[in-house]
Amino acid sequence: MPVEYSGIRDEHFAVRTSAGIFDVSHMGEIEIAGRDALQAIQVMTSNDASRLSIGKAQYSVLTTPEGTVADDLLVYRLADEHFMLVVNAGNVAKDFKLVVENVKGFSDAVAVNVSNRYVLLAVQGPKATEILQQLTTLSLDSIDYYCFDTGEIAGVRCTVSRTGYTGEDGFELFAAPQTSESLWMALMEAGREQGLMPVGLGARDTLRLEAGMRLCGQDMDESTSLLEAGLGWIVDWDKGDFVGRESLAAEKERGSSRRLVGFEVLERGIARSGYDVYAGSDCVGKVTSGTLTPFLGKAVGMAYLPSTLSACGTEFGIDIRGRRVRAKVVKMPFYKRPRS
Repeated sequence: MPVEYSGIRDEHFAVRTSAGIFDVSHMGEIEIAGRDALQAIQVMTSNDASRLSIGKAQYSVLTTPEGTVADDLLVYRLADEHFMLVVNAGNVAKDFKLVVENVKGFSDAVAVNVSNRYVLLAVQGPKATEILQQLTTLSLDSIDYYCFDTGEIAGVRCTVSRTGYTGEDGFELFAAPQTSESLWMALMEAGREQGLMPVGLGARDTLRLEAGMRLCGQDMDESTSLLEAGLGWIVDWDKGDFVGRESLAAEKERGSSRRLVGFEVLERGIARSGYDVYAGSDCVGKVTSGTLTPFLGKAVGMAYLPSTLSACGTEFGIDIRGRRVRAKVVKMPFYKRPRS
């Protein structure tokens, strides 16, 4: 997947106003099956996978004993005793090792790295459904958000998932690798009149940031807890024990010392990842993600701040190439798609 095809700005606007197509086949897939598959997933992830019926997906995190983020992922329930984890590209080997270590504790569960069995294409944007519906007899309107179905897209057998990483409506298509070229070309032709554009990594990053979506390895990692990262909503305290639960419960009791916040730059300048953040003369953190968003036209980003400075409206400073620039904490996401 290139950084850009025709330009980050044009690609970003295509997804916000029409549709974009992404080749995200670099993502990893790990399948877990057996009578103990659900129990194994419950132990290694933060969310409650028992809530998933067949055909539904869930956002979750592979946790460490310290309650930090080994990786974020989607959990798909393919059958009663068959699940699929979709993990980040750079973490496939690490995640698979972690999954296997957890699965070993169960007598009837097996994990397989099936990443080479799938190509993954995403069509995202307000015209995504219209474009895809031309190519399938599946009723796409009947697939709810974070649900999936199986059928043919342009004659190619696909798992069609209403998920994405852009803040827009859209679908992700899992198919056999040998079908990737024909599927891509069919999608491009179907979306030609609606302005469908190929989208690269650059616009994928600006889109997800505008939508307030965290990037693992940048906005959160094994040094940041789920609570610090603002992901307490995917910690299920009632499902029983899981890796890191004790650490997270202790943090919840005492309160987090820092929090990931969204911010808007109030003066000229763009805050980038790694820039120092200041409260007065004290350096109190770093920017994790930052950009000038193409659609909103604002310089925004995310940073970890002391909890005492994390309330919306709080002002702080960012060192942008030796110049101290004012910023303020704002609510995320920065962008929400219009509801039809």
